[in-house]
Amino acid sequence: MSEFGGEQLTTQLPLDLAVEALKAIGEPSRLRIIAVLRHGECSVSDLCEILGQSQPRISRHLRLLVDAGVCTRHREGTFVFFGLQRRATNDERYAELTQAILRSLDVSDPQLASDQERLREVRKRRAVTAQEHFASVADAWDRESSHHVAQAIVETALLSALDTCLGTSNLGNIIDIGTGTGRMIELLANRSERIVGLDTNAAMLRVARATLDSASIHRAELRHADLFAPPVQPEQFDLVIVHQVLHYLDDPDRAIHAISRLATTGGSIAIIDLMAHDNETLRSEHAHRRLGFDDQQIANWCLAAGLDITHRHVASEANSGRLDVGIWLAQKGTGS
Repeated sequence: MSEFGGEQLTTQLPLDLAVEALKAIGEPSRLRIIAVLRHGECSVSDLCEILGQSQPRISRHLRLLVDAGVCTRHREGTFVFFGLQRRATNDERYAELTQAILRSLDVSDPQLASDQERLREVRKRRAVTAQEHFASVADAWDRESSHHVAQAIVETALLSALDTCLGTSNLGNIIDIGTGTGRMIELLANRSERIVGLDTNAAMLRVARATLDSASIHRAELRHADLFAPPVQPEQFDLVIVHQVLHYLDDPDRAIHAISRLATTGGSIAIIDLMAHDNETLRSEHAHRRLGFDDQQIANWCLAAGLDITHRHVASEANSGRLDVGIWLAQKGTGS
């Protein structure tokens, strides 16, 4: 263990890697960039506006920061987003060094304060764009959600199940498959070490990003990706959430196999989906491929994927006419 500016570092970098990282950070514009990125991911165009610099110049700075291991890069539709290396990732050594440097900065510095003000303006505009998109699909979203138990009831039941089965307020590393508006991240972020959301819909990710910005949740990692080809390493997550996703898939059994690979040994998978029903409207008007699932289906698919069902709950509303929602918690065994 070493110290940096009075802070103890739990991991160490070899000399050559430390020098490379410090060279990358030790330039005014690049230091401003990482000071912005500690508040959440930004696109190249965001950073151009915040720093008041050209796209080629910002891109060059970002390339140096990524090459030095200080920043991450990922594509989301036609956009490319950058963020800081985070703790609880594959290489947290750079994260500790970067955070120690950022803690030494005076946040009242006029240049840094000005950058933060422009970041707030960028986020306000991002929120307006996301709200416009969501408004365009809100009616269909409301019609679909009106068919099943209210989300608040499902969320309460899910939190109760997690508390009962896991017995801890710290849920560790979480990945949310099919994150949509980011509601599961919003619900669980303050109980996580690291939290990642995947979705195949880039427009919905913009909604999620705005939702999380509004909730002051800036450390979530949102990724435009398919669950069958996730941009993360296997066996990295203590909790994998798949919320209202399986009914859109032709092969939910294969999806559960893919999802199980993301969980650590002993980690948990939370499956939240509609119970079996006969409402064909959801298939004809809302693109559902499956009309819900029964317990035996979920249990068989989990067993085949090396998962043991540890909890099962059905969220329902008496006399509401709404469809029931099932919550299954499964644990990954040592032989998976």
